[in-house]
Amino acid sequence: MAIKSTVFKAELQVADMDRGHYGTHALTLAQHPSENDERMMVRLLAFALHAAGDKEEALSFANAMTDMDEPDLWRRSLTGEIELWIDVGQPEEKWLKKASHRSNELVLYLYGQKAGLWWSQNQGALAKLAKLRVRQVPAQASAALALLARRTMRLQCTVQDGQVWLGDGEETVALELLELKSAVLR
Repeated sequence: MAIKSTVFKAELQVADMDRGHYGTHALTLAQHPSENDERMMVRLLAFALHAAGDKEEALSFANAMTDMDEPDLWRRSLTGEIELWIDVGQPEEKWLKKASHRSNELVLYLYGQKAGLWWSQNQGALAKLAKLRVRQVPAQASAALALLARRTMRLQCTVQDGQVWLGDGEETVALELLELKSAVLR
């Protein structure tokens, strides 16, 4: 018998002063049995950093853990075109290359102790992907985010001048993402 995903519910309040987005998002996250709390919370952080208010611009969690042809998060147009593809972790170059051909914009969030090593080994090959933006969550911050994980969460995310604060009312994680590669969008 296969182990089922664990369901997490989150009410996420976002105040992103850098993008001018303010909203509350009711989210359901399915945590695959092979996914740890740290990865799940980085997915949630990525959602907060790309959330938009309009239903037409809705960002949603995809099935990346069970379907290799899907990202962790995506935003699709009404015609089904993939406008934004977001991956979390350290995917293989071939998957990022494929994703860059399928989407208008591609963002990768690296996290964990080995993120820097992975980037140094893959940076040259990934430089050719114009649509790819790579951001790194500092290892200490991603580990602290994992401690915020609860089956039911009420979280607040504030973004100002590149600084990010994500908290649950008792604990707050402050971080600044490292911009490793910018996208060249046309």
